[in-house]
Amino acid sequence: MRIVTYNVNGLRSAISKGFWKWLQERQIDVLCLQEIKALPDQIGTFELEELGYHHYWYPAQKKGYSGVALFSKQKPNAVTYGCGIDAYDFEGRIIRADFNEFSVMSVYHPSGSSGDERQAFKMKWLDDFASYIQTFKDSDIIISGDFNICHKPIDIHNPISNAQSSGFLPEERQWLDRFLALGYTDAFRYVNANPHRYSWWSYRAQARQKNLGWRIDYHMVSNTLKHRIKSADMWDQDVHSDHCPVVLDIL
Repeated sequence: MRIVTYNVNGLRSAISKGFWKWLQERQIDVLCLQEIKALPDQIGTFELEELGYHHYWYPAQKKGYSGVALFSKQKPNAVTYGCGIDAYDFEGRIIRADFNEFSVMSVYHPSGSSGDERQAFKMKWLDDFASYIQTFKDSDIIISGDFNICHKPIDIHNPISNAQSSGFLPEERQWLDRFLALGYTDAFRYVNANPHRYSWWSYRAQARQKNLGWRIDYHMVSNTLKHRIKSADMWDQDVHSDHCPVVLDIL
């Protein structure tokens, strides 16, 4: 099964840049999207259904903001929308599909880069998400999405100058340590130790052309499934967003 996570930074914008053709060519089994910034009726679902996808949407209540979606060639046994906490569900941050052998979650962690108030919101989210995810401690699950955190210095182009930047703060990185210790494996790092592999680049200063990026998009795989990881990669040549698709092939 090929699972891809992609923060599209506005699905309507991505479609204008060839998203449907890309989806047809890439042969993806499960696609987890973040920051869709749209309602299904603003997108239209004809193309998805023509490509054989079942599609599930959890947009934010605020129009043009946040939101997640999950498209799957295989019909899930069940789909769960949100986490049951109003402050987060209002922003459309979690959707989960349960299949026969494991579940796949599309998640969009908040950014704290806009100021202290959103950073505080992010830190509260991280505490609550860690508690929420404990409900899956006996389950096989793949948590795919934009975590808005670089874990290690290898995951960011300039760790020294960004040491106090939201997304690379010590307390955020320590949270990822604790999260992984709950029983998860970072699929990309499980198979790839190379530096300079990123999933997000600023639109400023030709950051993408210079590969001055951050790795903030992940497939976090239950340790019970990590033996099934076949490959993981960044499709950094696929450009519909300031992020790139992150792919996981699982046996």
